[in-house]
Amino acid sequence: MGSDVQSVGFLDTLKMERVRTILTHTYPYPHEHSRHAVIAVVVGCLFFISSDNISTLIEKLDNNIKWWSMYACLFGFFYFFSSPFIGKTIKPSYSNFSRWYIVWILVAAVYHLPSFQSMGVDMRMNLSLGFNVFVTSVLFLLFFHIIFIGLWYIGLVSRVAGRRPAILTILQNCAVLSVACCVFYSHCGNRAILRDRQLVRRNSWFNFWKKDERNTWLSKFLRMNELKDQVCSSWFAPVGSASDYPLLSKWVIYGELACNGACAGPSDEISPLYSLWATFIGLYIANYVVERSTGWALTHPLSVEEHQKSKEKQMKPYFLDMVPWYSGTSADLFKTVFDLLVSVTVFVGRFDMRMMQAAMDKVHDGAEQKDLLYDNFVEKDDLWFDFMADTGDGGNSSYSVARLLAQPSININRDGSMLKLPRGDLLLIGGDLAYPNPSAFTYERRLFCPFEYALQPPPWSKQEHIAVDKPELPRGVSELKNYDGPQCFVIPGNHDWFDGLHTFMRYICHKSWLGGWFMPQKKSYFALQLPKRWWVFGFDLALHGDIDVYQFKFFTELIKNKVRDGDSVIIMTHEPNWLLDWYWNDVSGKNVAHLICDYLKGRCKLRVAGDLHHYMRHSFIKTDGPVPVQHLIVNGCGGAFLHPTHTFSNFKKFCGVSYETKAAYPSFEDSSRIALGNILKFRKKNWQFDFIGGIIYFILVFSMFPQCKLGHILREDSFSGHMGSFFQTVWNAFMYMLGRSYVSLAGAVLLLIVAVIFVPSKVSRKKRLMIGVLHVSAHLAAALILMLLLELGVEMCVQHKLLGTSGYHTLYQWYRSVESEHFPDPTGLRARIEQWTFGLYPACIKYFMSAFDVPEVMAVTRNNICKNGMESLSRVGAVIYYASVFLYFWVFSTPVVSLVFGSYLYICINWLHIHFDEAFSSLRIANYKSFTRFHINSDGDLEVYTLAVDRVPKAWKLDPEWDREPKQPEQMSHLRKFPSKWSAAAGQQDPLHTVKIVDQFVIRQTDKTDVGASDGSVIS
Repeated sequence: MGSDVQSVGFLDTLKMERVRTILTHTYPYPHEHSRHAVIAVVVGCLFFISSDNISTLIEKLDNNIKWWSMYACLFGFFYFFSSPFIGKTIKPSYSNFSRWYIVWILVAAVYHLPSFQSMGVDMRMNLSLGFNVFVTSVLFLLFFHIIFIGLWYIGLVSRVAGRRPAILTILQNCAVLSVACCVFYSHCGNRAILRDRQLVRRNSWFNFWKKDERNTWLSKFLRMNELKDQVCSSWFAPVGSASDYPLLSKWVIYGELACNGACAGPSDEISPLYSLWATFIGLYIANYVVERSTGWALTHPLSVEEHQKSKEKQMKPYFLDMVPWYSGTSADLFKTVFDLLVSVTVFVGRFDMRMMQAAMDKVHDGAEQKDLLYDNFVEKDDLWFDFMADTGDGGNSSYSVARLLAQPSININRDGSMLKLPRGDLLLIGGDLAYPNPSAFTYERRLFCPFEYALQPPPWSKQEHIAVDKPELPRGVSELKNYDGPQCFVIPGNHDWFDGLHTFMRYICHKSWLGGWFMPQKKSYFALQLPKRWWVFGFDLALHGDIDVYQFKFFTELIKNKVRDGDSVIIMTHEPNWLLDWYWNDVSGKNVAHLICDYLKGRCKLRVAGDLHHYMRHSFIKTDGPVPVQHLIVNGCGGAFLHPTHTFSNFKKFCGVSYETKAAYPSFEDSSRIALGNILKFRKKNWQFDFIGGIIYFILVFSMFPQCKLGHILREDSFSGHMGSFFQTVWNAFMYMLGRSYVSLAGAVLLLIVAVIFVPSKVSRKKRLMIGVLHVSAHLAAALILMLLLELGVEMCVQHKLLGTSGYHTLYQWYRSVESEHFPDPTGLRARIEQWTFGLYPACIKYFMSAFDVPEVMAVTRNNICKNGMESLSRVGAVIYYASVFLYFWVFSTPVVSLVFGSYLYICINWLHIHFDEAFSSLRIANYKSFTRFHINSDGDLEVYTLAVDRVPKAWKLDPEWDREPKQPEQMSHLRKFPSKWSAAAGQQDPLHTVKIVDQFVIRQTDKTDVGASDGSVIS
């Protein structure tokens, strides 16, 4: 009997495509990325160390609780410092720098702590060998690459090898190679120690390991050293003697294995360290030559066509991350502050681009101003249009909203029925187009890129094109009203004004396409005449928070001449001054209020705005008096970070009219809960704040290093005694700062001034001072405690003779003392190298080891200061001491300063309802995005739908429907069924599947009662 089911091979069950993906990365040349080497070295290290030391580790845990507690504390601080970088891509950045920085100072600290020698890990041997192997490897590979590039230039090497290796790649590979050599040699090279060491068992509180349990899996695991010995004797045994290699006999590193370290003269055996190093170097060189000569042939077994298809499937968009508002290293943020200062001091009240636009307008007074009034929609029977604001932050969030806006229609299942919402013929954007500052880069990468992915511009559109005679209609379209594609009108926000509106004018008023949306707009403000006697007024508030006299004149004349009684007006501004004036206890937008109250006289049915990155709707409570505005909507969820809603929950009145909250997204409860992330996630979201936080804490305690009299804390007998002495010392350090420390006191006073100014001005001066004092007190107490913990650790090591015993070059002196024993030099090679390099060979290694051994430098200098005073140090010595202290204090302080500052923001936003901007910009939340879709129906009523997605996808893939749909050469993208290029990598997370309606209501054209409905979950 036959079967149609094919047998599945063993390789198929292992999913070899996944294995190939792991083993062959996306870079052109795999050897330049040491990820696989790192994995191999880590696995080998864990195997060798665990096989030797499991039993010894159990014994040490029982005997040295104090030291293991110090290990736990040390590793804890280093973990919290490095936690934001775990899982991030290795690249030349602060994240990569932090990895190497952590490895450096952590190993330097652990090197001095006890218990490692007895566990079979000779730290001094490993470090000294590691430095020498690393330096030797770097010099050797640099020499090799120079030779290889020379051969490439003269044509002796294939031209496929066209790209030069990065220096960082060479250094990274050499570091991995040196670690591998040290670990393998320390556990396989010194066989005498391994044979002499016996497994000793003592009775302890680890009573799960007993003699009668040797047949259990645990006892077998503890005796892994037998397997390790077999591996060492088979794979890492000596490979021969120098006599076997006469050409290399004078250049070889000799070993000590032949007579177990008791030789009368030098050994003739070749060291396993040399053979292992030579093997790794040979593999690197062979792989490099083959890769550069043959390209992809050996590492990519797929055909060219298959590989190209696989590459297209793995294509991903390059979206920028959310703006790091608390970055201490971001040039964009410093430029934003500078532009803001210039804009406020130069443009506000002195030069206004709106004045320039009015001056350049060639239309005479009283004539129809076609540059500002657009009536191309007025003849439609009905109209769908959208509103969004505050886009151009994170690429994922901006694209999610743009993808929804671009769809021909959005289908939403409500109560078992399907609601179809067609794409808007008009898109209104309420300002703040790119963060943090307007520039060509931010506009192109944060605004245009997501919109072009969502709805592609026409094929003839060019990025560098400047529209000088708008509207530049598409081919075959004679009038703007005949164009059937989506159009876009934009008003600027405060961020767009940071450069005096220069970038906005260039990219909005002098370009014709935002993705697939046509932009006929010529000025920064406009009026739109819509069907069924509806109007949209788009105001440019600049940095004043109000319209200028030229806008006021245009709109008042338009109201007198065009807007009739019974018409309905939608006013679009960037700032929702009804909420901000209530929050700041201020009055702004007087010209806007005058226009609405005295000219429109009840015809303003709706005001929409952005600036606040949430959604809220307030509707009027019916009274007998006049109602200037019936509904107030804030929807700034177009892509920027989320703002809280619960801080505005008590808003009730505007222009003498009472309002009630009809909808809020996210809900008040969710908003308050999200604020908790400041305590838990502040540093993870804002790790670039380290640069500022670490320096501030170091300045606060700078003058209090070193603390020479700490023995009384260690001499206490009880835990309460230790704690009492500890905090008494903290208090004494604080009093010392007030009385004698000028630098730290000046830093504390300056920090207090900044903290008081940082408190929002809506709070009274007395409360601002109180909040600032409490804030600074928390930081100062944390800095003093960390300073004392660091000094206690050094003091403990000094008392146990682990630090400060041999001077600045302890590691190098030890290495030279054992160099002849482990690596004899019968031919005098080292002396000749020292002579040939004019002494640079030993000097470089000496100072390189000294620079590595930061704890020893810190302890030796500290002892000199405590004995002879600070005056005994030279300026260079003082700089070296404080630099060594800062290297460790920075690691300890950065997680703590983020915790204290994040807790301050949480308390302020949830208890005091202040810092709504600062407390949520720190979280950089890309979720909770929304836009509002309007529909003017045939009866003239305005239907309002607010659509939202709770979670924004973080990973995207090429949309197969978009890729599969046929493309015509001159076809406009809005005519496509699937217009967006990327879809969510996880289909269930795609915005098209998760979008929902969070608010829905209807504004009647007449004076009938408005019908409103909203998702009951959005208000609490």
